[in-house]
Amino acid sequence: MKPLDDRTTTAMARVKQSRTAPEQRVATALRDLGLAYRRNVKTLPGKPDFANRSRGWAVLVHGCFWHQHDCKRGTMPSHNRAEWESKFARNRQRDAEVSARLTDSGLRVVTVWECETKDSVALKKLLGTYLE
Repeated sequence: MKPLDDRTTTAMARVKQSRTAPEQRVATALRDLGLAYRRNVKTLPGKPDFANRSRGWAVLVHGCFWHQHDCKRGTMPSHNRAEWESKFARNRQRDAEVSARLTDSGLRVVTVWECETKDSVALKKLLGTYLE
């Protein structure tokens, strides 16, 4: 991948790595459901955002842009498009590998997209369906 220009580098430096707003909304929903969890469990493949090994589940919170969800937020930048396509393809491949490794470890894996965290009632229903 060729070096990014200053504008892109500056924009990417502002992106938070953890404790993002979508992650915080998922944490609130899990607490409201009475589900105990650990954050970013280093001993599990891909350091899932939330996990409970004794209950056998992991939750991955994906940003719609970075993981290219099929929604209005999953856009493709027009600037330096080939490089972004390559980056997003690697992200999707890594997501699939991590999910498969977690499943192979005996965990149920739930992927929550950023856009799904906007409605707290729907988010609790989604998490409750898979985790309770």
